[in-house]
Amino acid sequence: MVAMCVTVVVIARSRNLFGVIVLGGIYSFLMATVLVAMDAVDVAMTEASVGAGISTVLLLGALYLCKSEEARPMRKPWLPLGVSVSVGAALMYGTYMLPEFSDPQAAIHQHVVPRYLNDIKTEVDVPNVVTAVLASYRGYDTMGETTVVFTAGAGVVALLRRRRRSVAPGPVPHEPGLRAPVALKGSDAP
Repeated sequence: MVAMCVTVVVIARSRNLFGVIVLGGIYSFLMATVLVAMDAVDVAMTEASVGAGISTVLLLGALYLCKSEEARPMRKPWLPLGVSVSVGAALMYGTYMLPEFSDPQAAIHQHVVPRYLNDIKTEVDVPNVVTAVLASYRGYDTMGETTVVFTAGAGVVALLRRRRRSVAPGPVPHEPGLRAPVALKGSDAP
């Protein structure tokens, strides 16, 4: 947890966007480690592959189109900081109302878990409970996550295609070794 806090502080203070992306990937791996320690291996694998893998690649692709340094803000961002701290405080306050971790008397263990374990054979007919929950009961959630990752990838591809150079219209040279002039899209140069 200390390494995660240090990573977040370094990310918040860094202006180098490449470093921020790499540190974001490191944070995702650290989060995956915490999830493994909490016995949530399936969520940890998703965090490692999507959070550290695909997200890092997509952000590096987007960084290719940008400057590598973040511009300095024109004024101090006190309002966004205040909103972030307020939302964080509200979320932490909300955790105090949750039952203790792994409490057998918690509502989820009294109602939801018995239903999944008892009715899964008749409702889904999949022998593995985790697979049945992810593929059937949470099917829309899984489809939504896949759609988000696909849309992000398509967005990066669309941005990268805009950067390609195009051949300017005009006569094709007849002499060997000569090439047609090349111009960036949208420029007035021949």
